Amino acid sequence: MQPKEAVAVFVAQRVASEGFGDYTAIGLGEDGQILAGVIYNNFTRASLCMHVAAVEGKRWLTKAYLRACFEYPFNQLAVRTVIGLVPKKNKQARQFDEHLGFRLTGCVPDGMPTDDVLIYTMTRKQCHWLRN
Repeated sequence: MQPKEAVAVFVAQRVASEGFGDYTAIGLGEDGQILAGVIYNNFTRASLCMHVAAVEGKRWLTKAYLRACFEYPFNQLAVRTVIGLVPKKNKQARQFDEHLGFRLTGCVPDGMPTDDVLIYTMTRKQCHWLRN
């Protein structure tokens, strides 16, 4: 497990964020280096936002790590919906969210300085990472 602050810096640098406000983090590391990180913020009891980043080319996308990343919001916090916010032009991030099982549910026109923001969501029932 990586320190919360280090994971936040790692994720922020890769998703072009200036910060996450009040957040929780789950990091995955190897030999003292962060390979992947997940930030959870904007918790409302019913939902939260999930931000994911990783080192390209490294093998980090394991079932065990993904299970941990989804057990936290759905089982520990008991939220109904996890939200992913993705710049419309970021095709790689969109494909990744869809691979994880998120569904495109909305768009915020000009939600970023140079792009629209797509809203991806996943409910606990839709989350196949928690199934055996």
